Amino acid sequence: MKPAISVSGLGKEYQLGATVTGSLRDVLSAPANWLRKRPKAESFWALKDINFEVQPGEVVGVIGRNGAGKSTLLKIMSRITSPSTGSIELRGRLTSLLEVGTGFHPELTGRENVYLNGAIMGMRKREIARKFDEIVAFAEVDRFLDTPVKRYSSGMYVRLAFAVAAHLEPDILIIDEVLAVGDAQFQKKCLGKIENVAGSGRAVMFVSHNMATMSALCTRALHLAHGKLMVDGSVRNAVDAHLQDLEQLGTAPLVDRSDRSGDGRLRFTGYWLENDTGDVVPNALLGDEVSVCLSYTASSSLEQVYVAFDIRDSLGEAVTNLNTADVGSDFIRVPAGEGVFRCKLTHFPIRAGRYHGNIYCSSRGHICDFLQAGLFIDVEDGDFYGTGSLRNPCRVMLDQQWSQRSVASV
Repeated sequence: MKPAISVSGLGKEYQLGATVTGSLRDVLSAPANWLRKRPKAESFWALKDINFEVQPGEVVGVIGRNGAGKSTLLKIMSRITSPSTGSIELRGRLTSLLEVGTGFHPELTGRENVYLNGAIMGMRKREIARKFDEIVAFAEVDRFLDTPVKRYSSGMYVRLAFAVAAHLEPDILIIDEVLAVGDAQFQKKCLGKIENVAGSGRAVMFVSHNMATMSALCTRALHLAHGKLMVDGSVRNAVDAHLQDLEQLGTAPLVDRSDRSGDGRLRFTGYWLENDTGDVVPNALLGDEVSVCLSYTASSSLEQVYVAFDIRDSLGEAVTNLNTADVGSDFIRVPAGEGVFRCKLTHFPIRAGRYHGNIYCSSRGHICDFLQAGLFIDVEDGDFYGTGSLRNPCRVMLDQQWSQRSVASV
């Protein structure tokens, strides 16, 4: 059987600082520009010498930290951008879901976009009509089917986009991290559908930062780092390589990290832990008060500022997420300059181990800074219940109070 996907010697080079030739009007109005010496463009390889194959029926995960080349690879495979070197051979019909709203026309209704996407995939109208009711039922957007999708929430967008991508019988399905937008129940339904797609002999490529999901879903994984394919093998080997890559990030000061996204109006510059007396401590202690402090520099005054970080285990699965919105503490205004966000946890509930977390800040819904594995927290076990005993083997402790009363006293 021939592979569904064959990638050979694939590379993508970008020119940093390259100047695009101006319009004829610009040239005629400023002829001196012809003689002006242009700075030499610096080349950057987002991908270099990538080789792999995906067989029909395989679910292949793509793992790597921000800037590793994952999105570039999927965009080349989806024909959104072209490679600089090498080739990709796709055998069969491909559909991809790379980001919220990809492939949808905002002015068209949900119904019209279903037919439009099917037509783009080369399907006949009667083929789309045969799958239409299944798509609508899966997406759970029947009430809004004749509403322009520009009025959809991000969750509705993703539900309909995934339903279209998965139900129009592609031979190759490519999915980026977009499923994280949906709720937990819908994510579970999507993962079940991906398994069904693979079980019917179709190839799936799946990108996720959730290593537990990757381990449960994928039969094989690719680990990318600095644009190169470092591991092509078992999910466990790829995950281990990825976690080692993340550990190396922990040694770099936040202020020097370049693998970040956002508009830069605010940048995280460091982090540390404090105890209940305000002293800096190296570890968090189970049951004690701990404050996670994030220092930052803001280039301008910001409004409606949302700050978040999560705590993830060795598989990359989120143990918890701490954010200002859940507790009604979004900052109305953050002035320009240096400052510190402090999140106080009065009774730290997580058992001993080494954890990492992503850190995030936005202003009025626009991302200012996002860093994958922006912080690392080492936790030591402590006397959580104040009894000198800790028999619970689970990862998270909860405050608990027990009582008893007999039936006769009720």
